[in-house]
Amino acid sequence: MATVDRQLVSIYLLTATLMVGYGAIFSLLAEIRDDFSLTSSGIGFIVAAAFASGFVAQLFLSRFADSGHGSVMMQTGLIICIASTVWMIIADSLAEWILSRGALGFGAGIVRPAIRRHIVIQDPASAGRSLGVLTAYETAGFLVGPVIAALLNSTVGLSANFVVLAILLAIFTPFVFQLDIPGSPSPPKQGILLELIQRPAMQSCLAMGIAFWITIGVFEAIWAVYLSDLGASQVFIGLTMSLFGIPMIFISPIAGDFAQHKGALNIAIVSIGVAIACMLAYGVLENIWLLCLPLLVHAIADAYTMPATQLAVTQASGEDAIATGQGLFGAVGMAVGAITAAAGGMLYQESGAAGVWWVSGIAMILLMAIAWWRGDELKRPAFQPQP
Repeated sequence: MATVDRQLVSIYLLTATLMVGYGAIFSLLAEIRDDFSLTSSGIGFIVAAAFASGFVAQLFLSRFADSGHGSVMMQTGLIICIASTVWMIIADSLAEWILSRGALGFGAGIVRPAIRRHIVIQDPASAGRSLGVLTAYETAGFLVGPVIAALLNSTVGLSANFVVLAILLAIFTPFVFQLDIPGSPSPPKQGILLELIQRPAMQSCLAMGIAFWITIGVFEAIWAVYLSDLGASQVFIGLTMSLFGIPMIFISPIAGDFAQHKGALNIAIVSIGVAIACMLAYGVLENIWLLCLPLLVHAIADAYTMPATQLAVTQASGEDAIATGQGLFGAVGMAVGAITAAAGGMLYQESGAAGVWWVSGIAMILLMAIAWWRGDELKRPAFQPQP
């Protein structure tokens, strides 16, 4: 048991480190643009490369983790992440930044489904809590990333960020090359993605995932712009993003356990419902301080949503296709995030904030109706021992 616990902690720390890199790069995009004389469109291509490569990796390669190749996927993905980070140290053109960022997204996209399979099969009875803890580490890593980036960039320089990230990832190499991720007794076949999509429970999961990622895409596109238009300072905007992330660190493990015992869909329907109410409130409130109230409630709701939806996907996939289901769910999320980010920006320009928040909220209501309709299987407790 002690060995298993050490393995889980190492996996959580590796996940956090990957998210440190994501958060750091996200916060350094303006610096990269200025240092290498790139255009805003060029920065958009760099971001899009990460979305696209992660989408491809999770959608088409995740099933190999269920087929007994999870350990190789972890090893290959980590090597790609390290190599792509080293490439960023010397990158000096738009093409190199696009390719290196795409490679990092691809490597992380290979690693994530294998990680989730390993976490679930280690102790199915605690899968909800384990997935919640994973969410907490991911969030913590993303929040720490910009802080590390700011310190290194101001004291040593831009390239130092990628040197440090490469070293941090390399530290996990001995652990990853010793890790064994058992495959399924009945490995999924070539058509498993279509089979999963045809399952009512997975359709419910995808509807929940699309609803959740609508909020992510819209926030990424317009939150900073919206607050700035209301007169908020850059410091205030940064603090609101921290406010959004902090509750997830502390609540997600408890929320995951709660979802496992009460039914993942039962929890998600409430938490996403609360998030919808908050989205509608953003379209009404125009005082930046009052906006912090629904923002805090929204953050708490998302702390329940993230582990609940991941647990629901595990339940809908079945033991033989855990990684495949997580890869499908993650890939759809990335696609929705990219599309809604682009659409949100255009809608904000044409219809203002109220149009963005209300259109998004209404779309989420329709999606959750579909999730409830198709998700009877997910209303029951997950992985409970039979009497």
